[in-house]
Amino acid sequence: MSTSLIAGFVLGFSLILAIGAQNAFVLRQGLRREHVFPLCLTCAVSDAILIAAGVAGFGTLAHALPWFETVMRYGGAIFLIWYGLRSLNSAWRGGAVMEIGEAKRVSLKSVLLTVLAFTWLNPHVYLDTVVLIGSISAQYDDRLAFALGAMMSSFVFFFSLGYGAGMLSPIFARPRAWQVLDCIIGVVMLAIAAKLVLM
Repeated sequence: MSTSLIAGFVLGFSLILAIGAQNAFVLRQGLRREHVFPLCLTCAVSDAILIAAGVAGFGTLAHALPWFETVMRYGGAIFLIWYGLRSLNSAWRGGAVMEIGEAKRVSLKSVLLTVLAFTWLNPHVYLDTVVLIGSISAQYDDRLAFALGAMMSSFVFFFSLGYGAGMLSPIFARPRAWQVLDCIIGVVMLAIAAKLVLM
C-alpha cells in the first residue's frame, strides 16, 4: 500500500470518528436493523463525492461564494434543532421504541432523506472533506491514492457502525436504553446546532 493511500485513510477515519448527527443516526438505525445497507452506502458515497470534489480542487467554493457557508451553517442548525427536539421529545415519551422487534418501521425514503440532510446540510462535512482533506491532499504526489484512502475510510467506518450496532441490540431490548440513547442524540444535535450558530 502506498504512503498516500494510508495517509488518506488515517486522516479520513480520524475526521469521521467524532460523534456527530450523521453517526448518531446511523447508530440508531443500526440498532433497529432497518435499511442499514442503503443508509451506510448513502453516507459513504456522499463522503466520497465530497472528498473527490475537495481533492479535485473545489475547496475554493467558500471563497468564490461568500454567502454559501452562512446559508449552509444556519440551514444545518435549523435542521439539527428540529431533530434534536424531536429526539428529546421521544425520550420524554418513553423512548423511540419499546421493543426492537415491535418497532414501527420507517420508510427507506424517510431514512435516506434524513441522512442526506444530516450530510449535505452540515457545514462541518464540507470543512472536513472538501476544504481540509482537499488542502492536505496537495501535499502528496499521488493525490488519487490519498483520495481513495480517505474514501475507503468512510466505507469502512459507516458499514462497521451500521452493522456493528446490531451487536448492542440485547441492551436496547429495554425501553430505558432507548430513552437514554434518544436523550444523548437530542443533546448532541442541539450542541452541534449551538456550535454552528455561535461559530
